[in-house]
Parts: sequence; C-alpha cells; structure tokens
Amino acid sequence: MMDYKFEGWLGKSAESIQGKMEWGAFTPKKWTEDDVDIKITHCGVCGSDLHTLKSGWGPTQYPCCVGHEIVGKTVRVGQNVKHIELGDRVGVGAQALSCLKSDCPLCSTGRENYCPGIIQTYAMDYPDGTGASFGGYADYNRSPGHFVFKIPDNLPSEAAAPMLCAGGTVFSPLKQNDCGPGKTVGIVGVGGLGHFGVLFAKALGADRVDEALALGADRYIATDDDSDWAAKNSRTLDLMISTVSSPKMPMTEYLSLLKVGGTFVQVGNPDGGQLPAINAFTLIFNNIKVGGSCIASPKTIREMLQLASKKNIRPLIETRPIEDANKTIVDMENGLARYRYVLVNEKNL
Repeated sequence: MMDYKFEGWLGKSAESIQGKMEWGAFTPKKWTEDDVDIKITHCGVCGSDLHTLKSGWGPTQYPCCVGHEIVGKTVRVGQNVKHIELGDRVGVGAQALSCLKSDCPLCSTGRENYCPGIIQTYAMDYPDGTGASFGGYADYNRSPGHFVFKIPDNLPSEAAAPMLCAGGTVFSPLKQNDCGPGKTVGIVGVGGLGHFGVLFAKALGADRVDEALALGADRYIATDDDSDWAAKNSRTLDLMISTVSSPKMPMTEYLSLLKVGGTFVQVGNPDGGQLPAINAFTLIFNNIKVGGSCIASPKTIREMLQLASKKNIRPLIETRPIEDANKTIVDMENGLARYRYVLVNEKNL
C-alpha cells in the first residue's frame, strides 16, 4: 500500500492563469510495472504551463496539474524499468509516453518526441485507458519509466529541473544542426528558453554566439535600439534558434542575418501557432532553410544532462516555495522571470 497521496495545484478553468489554481487531490494513471512514482522536490515553471492553464493552445483538459520540469526521488519503480532504482534522483520532462512500438519509424529511431502517439506530461489521457497525465506542481508524480531520467550527481536539482524542457528544447536543434567549432549561432529572445540557447551553444564550442553578454555570448544585437541592425549584421550567422512566441517578429530581417545556406529553427510556439509571413526572395537567393524543433528525445535529454554535468552549466533561476505557485505563474505571465522560476517543495527535501 502507498503511504503517500497525489495532491497538487489544479487549474480548473482558463481563469487559473490569473493565479487561481486550487490545491487538491487528483487521481494519477493506474499503476503498471512500466511506471515510476516520484516524490517531487523541484519543478520548473515553463511557458507551456501558462499556455495550457489559459487554453492558449486549444481547449485544455481541466482539471489539470501543470509542470513538466520535474525533479525528485523515486519512491516506487516498476519491475519493467531497468535503468532506474528506488531512491534515485530523477527527472521528467515534457513527454510522458509515445507508442514505443518496434515498427514505429520514429520511436524505433530515437525520435519519440515526434511520434503521433505522444502523451504530454500533463492534461492528456493515456491511450490504454489507465487515466490522465498530471504534472509537477504537486507532491508526487507518476510517469512511464522510459521518459524518466537519472540526474547526474553534481547537477543541483534546481538547475536540472528547467533543463528537462527549456534546456532540451534548445539543445536539440543545436545538436541536430551541428553546433560547434566553426559555427556562429544567433539566439532570438533571451528568456527561459533563449538563455539556455546561449549556454549550450557556448558549451558545444560555437565560435560565436550572439545574444546576452552576461550569459557568455560574444555579441548582442539590440534590435530595439538600432533601426539598421539587420543591414549591419547581414549574412553573419550559420544558425539561428528563435525562442520568441510572437506572431509579430520581423522574420524577413531575422532571415537576412543568415549566411548563404544558413538555417533558421523556430522553437517558440505562440498562442494559435501563427507566425509572420516570410519573403520568398530572402529564402531563395540565400539558400536558407527554415524549420522547427519540438522538445527533445530521451537520448538527447540524457546527452544534455551529461554535457551540463561535464561543463558545470548553471542556468539563471529564482527558486520559490511551491506554496507560492499562483503568484509565480502571474509573475511569469507578466514577464518578470530572469530567467526561470523553479518551485521548491520544501516538505519533500
């Protein structure tokens, strides 16, 4: 018998974004021997949490408990889970499940994050009828073990938590596009996602990274302060990662910063999903590639955690008690985070 209860901050309507989540009990998915139960100590606050609470990406399945940057210790491990042991410090990111079938062209090639059978860490129903997924603004979490990751010993929990979504979301396209020596990289937007882009691009050995200097970038392009910024920096970047969630960003000017054959990757996802129009001539005459990237695969997340451990990467965060979750989401919505909030469940430490 379990001696713990599943309780957390529940969003019950779109008004939850106004700091109106309510603490209460929820029923996790039915236990299977593929699952892991985690006593949560830390959970990052992600922009996805806000979009979900206010139904910004479509109707949300309420009540929901958001939070998909979860770190804690295992208190129950299914017999089929071989890489995790009882008492391990582990994390869960934005994905809870995929089909994991051997004949799936995505799951079988380490691209579970693009499987059409993806189940997110919160506000979705598992396909086998075992229940719904609930996130990390809570005391405990139950997730399938395939998407549970051991945290390196020298990586503090408060640093590891935001890496599990924000970190992986920018690390993945950097790796996919061969960020490293000889490459110049631009990060659009230095918020929770963007500041990880700067940190990981430098850690991967990029020759130059353009954005916030305090984070280790080599140069900062002040687009608000210089009306001629696009012309002055034309064809200077090999790769751009855009973390901005705005339908009004100057796409044509951004693309003009890329060298011939350069790549632009969008990871920010605005409400409604709309992006600005793109000038075809800019693409054609510069051989520019435009794409997107969705979170990160389990393999990529493990690689990211090992790099963060090896390079001693520490994001800029502010910790807050989980009791202050409502105030924290309001502050996040108002753009006050520098650069990531992490909720700490002090009674579980």
